[in-house]
Amino acid sequence: MSHPNATLTPRTRLRLARLIVEHGWTCTAAAKMFMVAAKTAAKWAARYRAEGVAGMADRSCRPRRSPTRTPEHLVRAIVRLRWRKRLGPVQIAGRLGLPASTVHAVLVRCRINRLSRIDRVTGEPLRRCAAANTTIPGR
Repeated sequence: MSHPNATLTPRTRLRLARLIVEHGWTCTAAAKMFMVAAKTAAKWAARYRAEGVAGMADRSCRPRRSPTRTPEHLVRAIVRLRWRKRLGPVQIAGRLGLPASTVHAVLVRCRINRLSRIDRVTGEPLRRCAAANTTIPGR
């Protein structure tokens, strides 16, 4: 779904691309009519030529691959140290030879970034009862 304030929705992109490809408008003239840059108009026209109507749809901005992502075996080691030893990001980073910021990012992604949410004795996540204002481990 397009952003609500987007200049070009998929339907408008199609109109823009058809003016350029099928009706012979210049990219500059079509861009001026739709109040976008000529480069943007050229991009949508090229995509229309290559993919047709399907090319006008919104695409994900998520990268196809992440070559610098933390390897899975390191993620497991970070989580294991967090649960078993209840160490913070700096201590885990020192043991594994990683930057503390990387360890913290992994802990946030796994939703175990706060030691205060883990019971010190059992290691289970805490669930707080608001009515009794007490902490019950594992419930």
